[in-house]
Amino acid sequence: MEIEMKIRGLMMDPVTNMPIVVLKDVGGDGVLPIWVGIYEANAIALEIEKVTTPRPMTHDLIKNLLMGLDTRIHKVVVSELRDDTFFAVIWMERDGRTISVDSRPSDALALALRMDCPIFVDDGVLKSSKQASVISDKTSSEEMRKLLENLNDDDLGRYKM
Repeated sequence: MEIEMKIRGLMMDPVTNMPIVVLKDVGGDGVLPIWVGIYEANAIALEIEKVTTPRPMTHDLIKNLLMGLDTRIHKVVVSELRDDTFFAVIWMERDGRTISVDSRPSDALALALRMDCPIFVDDGVLKSSKQASVISDKTSSEEMRKLLENLNDDDLGRYKM
């Protein structure tokens, strides 16, 4: 089963100093943090903040190509968590044919923002993510979970990229 999520914001992991995309369950309190690279976080931040660049960035180029090819993105799905790595699938339609494309979640999310399509997370990923956080260092995991669950707009503003 897939759970619809929205990008709640971006923040920096205070321990690793890596960007985190925070996904929040549309119909509940579930939160999924996904650590991403600095360039991918920048691509997401540019779209969240509606910053226009003088030339198309990679995800803007992909959007332009898809639109030029009359291809629509139905949804993106964070589909798997394997060996501490998230996987995603972009679901598209062209000429009545459904196409699925493997993707890094950061790229799928950056594209979803630009194409204004829904974001989903497989419930197995949410369960695996919770189990992984319990298995790893309990104290820091619990502190991080509390931090993410209690985010408000002021917190996200402080860490915005």
